[in-house]
Amino acid sequence: MSDENITDRKYVFICGLQRSGTSVFARNIGRLESCTSFKNTGVLQDEGQYLQDVYRPDGAYGGTGRYGFDPRAHLTETSRLLTPENVARLHRTWHSYWDPAKSICVEKTPGNLIMTRFLQTAFPNSYFIVIRRHPVPVSMATQRWKVSLTPLHSLFEHWLRCYELFEADKKHLKRVYELAYEEYIGEPDKYHREIASFIGTRVPEGPFEEVTDVHNKRYFERWGDLLTNSRFKNYYRYIARKYEPRLARYNYSLLSLPGMDQPEQQKSDTSTAVGALYCLGANANALAWRITLQSKWLLKRQLRAHLPEPWKNRIKRFLGKPSLDKQAANVS
Repeated sequence: MSDENITDRKYVFICGLQRSGTSVFARNIGRLESCTSFKNTGVLQDEGQYLQDVYRPDGAYGGTGRYGFDPRAHLTETSRLLTPENVARLHRTWHSYWDPAKSICVEKTPGNLIMTRFLQTAFPNSYFIVIRRHPVPVSMATQRWKVSLTPLHSLFEHWLRCYELFEADKKHLKRVYELAYEEYIGEPDKYHREIASFIGTRVPEGPFEEVTDVHNKRYFERWGDLLTNSRFKNYYRYIARKYEPRLARYNYSLLSLPGMDQPEQQKSDTSTAVGALYCLGANANALAWRITLQSKWLLKRQLRAHLPEPWKNRIKRFLGKPSLDKQAANVS
């Protein structure tokens, strides 16, 4: 795409941590009139970070729940990556996936949250839509990924780290729209209209992807159970008390949730020193699990690389999986 055509485009960047509802939200924004987003690209969640080679994806800085702690992941207008050649390459790459007939280009990558100033410099006509979701469902959903295995206190800290970086960067941005996931699922039509007005387009007729609070409720119930019934409830109560003041600035609480027994859950006699030991223990446990899973993965990889094919087929038959020969026969 020529520079002339690029200047006619608007660039909408969806920002928010993994498990914050960014995927369904971005798909719905991509349905607005004149909008085009990445679809069927073959990469994870059609995220732009995997479709370019100008900057490193968040996996290079620790991955989900950890990348915000690495200073290298926080990109601004001072980045040495912002050369004319790199900017042109980034434009060319992403525009090869956007519909050239549409004038509003939508891109969703969680790491956008801490690289807004970098993106605004590379795409001057940019708009940032930042979505926040309660750190309990975000963090507990992240823990369900085997690739994460990060303790909750670290995930809460990461949530705060990334949104605090954005708060500091926000004053440098020209166009920002912020919303909470909980508000969005309550009135999606309202927010579609507001966002359409923000980026200068309209809401078309036709269905949008539905959103629900079912998952939020389940995670809140699970968190309440950890605070009251877990063998490690002192650890959970300690981190709830520790992060409560900082999260209050975002109108979130770890102690005041629907269906929870507030007076009991707010009791915590754990000292800072003992609480720190709890966190160290949680870190050690998470590290042990990561090492175990990585060792299993490496062992499987070595076996697959060196085992003769007949042995592989025997193992697959033993595990109840069809052999390669049987698969070939079925195809024939």
